[in-house]
Amino acid sequence: MDNIDTSVRTDWTREEAEALYNQPFNDLLFQAQTVHRAHFDPNQVQMSKLLSIKTGGCPEDCAYCSQSARNGAKLSASKLIEVERVLSEARKAKDAGATRYCMGAAWRSPKERDMDQLVAMVEGVKAMGMETCMTLGMLDDDQVIQLKGAGLDYYNHNIDTSERYYEEIITTRTFADRIDTLNRVREAGIKVCAGGIIGMGEEQMDRIDMLLALATLPAHPDSVPINQLIAIPDTPLADVAPLDPLEFVRTIALARILMPKSHVRLSAGRTEMSDEMQAMCFFAGANSIFVGDTLLTADNPEEDHDVALFSRLGIQAMAPGCDGAK
Repeated sequence: MDNIDTSVRTDWTREEAEALYNQPFNDLLFQAQTVHRAHFDPNQVQMSKLLSIKTGGCPEDCAYCSQSARNGAKLSASKLIEVERVLSEARKAKDAGATRYCMGAAWRSPKERDMDQLVAMVEGVKAMGMETCMTLGMLDDDQVIQLKGAGLDYYNHNIDTSERYYEEIITTRTFADRIDTLNRVREAGIKVCAGGIIGMGEEQMDRIDMLLALATLPAHPDSVPINQLIAIPDTPLADVAPLDPLEFVRTIALARILMPKSHVRLSAGRTEMSDEMQAMCFFAGANSIFVGDTLLTADNPEEDHDVALFSRLGIQAMAPGCDGAK
């Protein structure tokens, strides 16, 4: 694979990506680590904290999600929480070492009546010296402008899976809807955070095509969260067979090679991963995690466990304002 250009490109082909993904495992990891070291300090990891600011009752039918009002999960809906509570939680996250604060709401898209509160949350977290990120569903032009004006740094909008497999997971919106919002956010000057979920019963090519969709956008996402499915009871994917851990590591490695300057985030599903699997993901190019004991409504490793793992691996948390780039 030495003949494949690993500079920052947005013209990757499926043939190139498939050849990278399916090369011998050791060769793939070596190439991914080489790319990673060319662009980042290999022993620094960015830490983010995620808070659910509005839980449950979502009208979308995402088959993996406990917050959908349509797919059988039994999570009750809540209202948008108060601004001061969000800021209080953000202060705790900063004290615990988080440098980016992510706020997520179970919406198809925010309503205009909620925008003032959302703007106040962004402004308040920014005033603490933390980076801000929100995930609120689809946005229109006016909403993007309001969030940009508040100083929002990142907008998370995952594409979830490949375009081919998308309708097997979600029917209440289209793959194109997701791409449209990503384009709208990027054009406004907000950094894009976009990734997906693997282990949802998709084929290997779907994982490759999901990453290709991101790597061939006009500009790569600044952050690429890779989630392992958490099979939640009462959702349509509750009984999906677990993914081979090495397939997950291969996906991390391919994301690093295709998008060499992006932060690749080891996201949901870490509670099901051994320390050894997580270490392999860091070697494959993951350099961002969520900290705290919950991710929206799912469990996440406790902070003490992450501290101990980082100590064993010689990994340090990125300092505020530092992206670990060379």
